[in-house]
Amino acid sequence: MLNTKIIAVDFDGTIVEDAYPKIGKPQLFAFETLKRLQNDGHRLILWTYRCGSKLDEAVAFCKTNGIEFYAINSSFPNEKYNLKESRKIAADIFIDDRNIGGFMGWGNVYQQLTNEKAPNLQGSKKTFFASLFSSKK
Repeated sequence: MLNTKIIAVDFDGTIVEDAYPKIGKPQLFAFETLKRLQNDGHRLILWTYRCGSKLDEAVAFCKTNGIEFYAINSSFPNEKYNLKESRKIAADIFIDDRNIGGFMGWGNVYQQLTNEKAPNLQGSKKTFFASLFSSKK
């Protein structure tokens, strides 16, 4: 059994290509990886600069692609934000394209979180990722 984590995930440039204020195309294997992480028991928080209608659009886009978040721009569901408390999200891991070194890609994210050895990388990226997900839950 995996040691489950709370994972805060950025939207623009991480789940989708950065096209803010529009919604970019999904990053390669983003939704497949997020679904697998949820199936493994991890709690996902959408952690994004977006607010108001732009945030609603991002949440709806993720839901259409099979991802519903544990919380959105908060540490837990129904958390109320006020100016007297820190805005920092309480998460074990943050996945963001603004990391030092940039976004490592969803294949590397999944491998680092699960400690699974990568299959033989011969062939296409789709073949590689299909092998990660085909024999799992």
